[in-house]
Amino acid sequence: MNVRDGDQAPEPAAPEPVAPDPAAHDRTAGSQSDGSPSNGHRDGGATAATPAAPAAPAAPGSNGTRPQEVGHAQRLHPLTFVVGAVRELIALVLAGTTGLLVGGLSTAFYFTLAGLAFGLIFHIASWVTFTYVLYGDRIELRRALIGRSVKTIPRDRIRGVDISASLPHRLLGLAVLHIDAGADGGEGTLNAVSRQEAERLRGILLARDAPAPPRRVLARMRRRWYVYAPLSGAYLLTPFALAGSLLGTVYNLGDDLGLITRERVEDLGHDVVGLPTALVVAPAILVLIAMPVMSVIVFTLFNWDFTVHERDGSVVVERGLLTRRSVSLERRRLRGVELADNPFERMAGVTRLGALITGLGDAAHRGRLLPAAPRTVAESLAARVVGNVPGPLIAHPPAARGRRLVRAVAGPVGIAGLAVLAGQPWVAYVCAVFAVLAVPLGLDRYRQLGHVTDGGRLSVRSGSLRRRQVVVEHDAIIGWRIRRTLFQRRLGLATLFAAVGAGDGGYSATDMAEEDAVALAAGITPAWLTPFLESPPDARP
Repeated sequence: MNVRDGDQAPEPAAPEPVAPDPAAHDRTAGSQSDGSPSNGHRDGGATAATPAAPAAPAAPGSNGTRPQEVGHAQRLHPLTFVVGAVRELIALVLAGTTGLLVGGLSTAFYFTLAGLAFGLIFHIASWVTFTYVLYGDRIELRRALIGRSVKTIPRDRIRGVDISASLPHRLLGLAVLHIDAGADGGEGTLNAVSRQEAERLRGILLARDAPAPPRRVLARMRRRWYVYAPLSGAYLLTPFALAGSLLGTVYNLGDDLGLITRERVEDLGHDVVGLPTALVVAPAILVLIAMPVMSVIVFTLFNWDFTVHERDGSVVVERGLLTRRSVSLERRRLRGVELADNPFERMAGVTRLGALITGLGDAAHRGRLLPAAPRTVAESLAARVVGNVPGPLIAHPPAARGRRLVRAVAGPVGIAGLAVLAGQPWVAYVCAVFAVLAVPLGLDRYRQLGHVTDGGRLSVRSGSLRRRQVVVEHDAIIGWRIRRTLFQRRLGLATLFAAVGAGDGGYSATDMAEEDAVALAAGITPAWLTPFLESPPDARP
């Protein structure tokens, strides 16, 4: 048995540490029964132990010595070269094509040869100089090319461990492991390891002292739900954003190579204008028809076989067709959920569900629990994750309706007044039309206002074009703020802001009655507000 420098040799009578299995690492890496820190090592690697002490058991590294290693320094999977070679091959084809257009066959050959040599050297150097080491309380990512670099990620700061695999990775049985430790712990990426190694590392890094519950599927997206994609503007415009980016790249490349000139663009414009109207309108109609079809295709690529299941104390979300992505959301950091929709989705009874997680980066995408699903299914999944969605919501006072209407029509009416003064009546007419159309919008914004609490969770809702209903646990609320503007004070209204250490950082119940806002906050956290009240608030549901 090997002993690291600085550690004392164990007593002869002391039992030799036994390497724990990865799934039970947190239950065994803490200490032995005699009080000496234990160390597990995979595949027969070195282990070390300190002499038995009568003191109480301590966590690894808490005695002032270096924490014990769980595994020796390991490198990424050798097949990472193959994945890198695919990317390099695409780059070489582009470089060779450019060289062929610019300088002929010989230049293209030299471009390709130089790119191949550079790519091979780069990937070999990256693979040889990068290692990772897993300790009892942290994981270290080491790189030693010209200078030595060590990135340490404490295990207790890890918010999530994501596994993704592009099509080349999946064909080779590889995966990319992304470690998110928030703003304090930083991030780390292992690109790439075997699929089994990625699952093993995720199990160890997210393992806790409590026994892990068995894997349980919480929700799975059905194929017919893919047709909900056109209801969301994001997926509706994504194909055209990609097409615009591709056309921009082609235009820039053609401009650099001298293939696109101003004269050719002007000639093309004159040719299009001179075409019959039917030939110009027909492609425009085809584009409008293709928009929903393309949005369904893009939606399918991103969310194919969208599955939510529970494993190792985390909610795991898996999705994707070409690139399969797996995101782990720790339950102990889960503070609530958010249901979001727009008017088209509301008419179809569809909503999107997201999780509110403390310290989660890119929460809008990584915290997604359902991209588009019937509202009953989303509420059922929310109930399994944080508990039943409280309801029905309590409507806000009629004075809030007047504020919604005034705020909706104030802009168009103000611009129309300025247009009349400037002698532009047609602008005033257009603004008058917008003001009339804004009235239903203001009324709908008032109808969507609401709040309720069931004794364990608070739910607030607001918005019309983008309606959001947030459900947060009472224990997740870390503060209150009651705001009253001049106009709100005149109407007896107030906005109650609940500070939450997750999601957007806090959520508001807009234009509540003043006494209702105080009573709601005092009912959830009475110890915070009651000492500052002249009389206890009335009991309300």
